[in-house]
Amino acid sequence: MASACWTLRACTGRSWCQGRRLLTEQRNGFRKAPKKPERGETEVRGGSETAKSSFTPPIADATVPTRSYMLRRLYKPLFFTVGFSGCSFGFAAIWQYESVKFRMKNYLEDIRADWLEKIRPPKQGEFRKQVNQWWNSLSDGQRTVSGIIGANILVFCLWRVPSMQRTMMRYFTSNPASRTLCLPMILSTFSHFSFFHMAANMYVLWSFSSSIVSILGREQFFAVFMSAGVISTFTSYLCKVASGRLGPSLGASGAIMTILAAVCTKMPEAKLAIIFLPMFTFTAGNALKAIIALDSAGLILGWRFFDHAAHLGGALFGILYALYGHEIIWKNREPLVKIWHEFRKGPPRSGAA
Repeated sequence: MASACWTLRACTGRSWCQGRRLLTEQRNGFRKAPKKPERGETEVRGGSETAKSSFTPPIADATVPTRSYMLRRLYKPLFFTVGFSGCSFGFAAIWQYESVKFRMKNYLEDIRADWLEKIRPPKQGEFRKQVNQWWNSLSDGQRTVSGIIGANILVFCLWRVPSMQRTMMRYFTSNPASRTLCLPMILSTFSHFSFFHMAANMYVLWSFSSSIVSILGREQFFAVFMSAGVISTFTSYLCKVASGRLGPSLGASGAIMTILAAVCTKMPEAKLAIIFLPMFTFTAGNALKAIIALDSAGLILGWRFFDHAAHLGGALFGILYALYGHEIIWKNREPLVKIWHEFRKGPPRSGAA
């Protein structure tokens, strides 16, 4: 049930355990690092076969610049987090308005299409028929997260392309010591290098998709998920700068922790079980408490296999949004929707009353 936002620390490939040489991310690719890296530059520890293998991500230990300099660099991610979250909810409100308008406008057309479908000859192809039956058997939540899962699978495949390694490291891992700070806050949410890491996260997202979409709706769910990605990453930035342990992280776990925490807060008495131990059940409220306690211990004790700060940031955002966010944010979207409605309606035509 639990998921993890991994930091790139473990040496998982043979090529990375040979040599233990220092590499650094340069404009023209990965090459040997100078003895004194520039301020804010990320040092990457690996082996001499890094560029050839490409099946293990660069392992980075950031050079530690002054803490005041790093804190100043966090102003831009802070503004980006606030702005992106606001735009996500604004886009979701407009999306819901357009969806309702489209359904109302095409209600009669849908009835006519259903009538024609009954008299139309069935489509040829057994495989196509089975795919349509499978898709129609899914819940609204499962259909909603299918696009997110597909994006994660695509990014996972891109990690396997040798020529994409530098781009993936720069834009699909979040690191407060990197030159690029804001865009990775979004893209790293869809980035997994380990298949087990991706499979665990996507399983949790799939399992909780029906509950969260039934609670929030499709549009509000997307706004919460995208906002959770940048909020959890910014929390990770803060803790890394405060502790001085700079390094890259990736994974959807921060955003998924928000979904898990929101569902557990709204449905604390729901029964959950671990996939490998289905005979042991526990309440959602107790599961949330255990996960928060585990991540808190990891953050205090300095465990570096998981990005515990991102987990805690996502969980805290999920709890707060489940308790107050819907009332404070989502129910106050009417002014924006009215502005969009007037914009769509356009100026009155000449001669109109």
